[in-house]
Amino acid sequence: MADAPYDAASARAGAVPWVARGAFVTELLTLRAEGRSGEAHALLCEAALWPAGELPGLAEELGHAGLAADWTTLLWEAASLPPDRLAAAAGALGEAGREEDADRLLPQGVARPAAEVAEAALALGAAGRDRETRALLEAFVRLRTADETAALARHDPHWFTPRLL
Repeated sequence: MADAPYDAASARAGAVPWVARGAFVTELLTLRAEGRSGEAHALLCEAALWPAGELPGLAEELGHAGLAADWTTLLWEAASLPPDRLAAAAGALGEAGREEDADRLLPQGVARPAAEVAEAALALGAAGRDRETRALLEAFVRLRTADETAALARHDPHWFTPRLL
């Protein structure tokens, strides 16, 4: 039985059943085979908006289909999500044992303003995702200036100071 057509609006609305992931991958494969890379990229941008808990399953599906490069692109797009969604995506990947993916996602997210990085770090911390919190803060410290790190710490000095030191 063929997969139902991929429906982006339904995918964004809630949990994405494995059948929808299969339809998504089938559509992506079709677009790639037809050389429609712009549409394929738009589809990946849509997938970045899926509920965070669906991303590990999607990563598996893309890997099985030989679309690892598309997974990398999807992670790049997910890095631009609002801070709470970025934190949720990183947390879901880490929780599913895809720490390497979370580690690739988080450093891409530190290009945003310090206030947004602070919000993402606090969300990860509140969710108990200590490993991902450390990865985000380590990337921030490595890639940003000391002044920017101090600005980050000012968002909640008691919480950030021990983690940044």
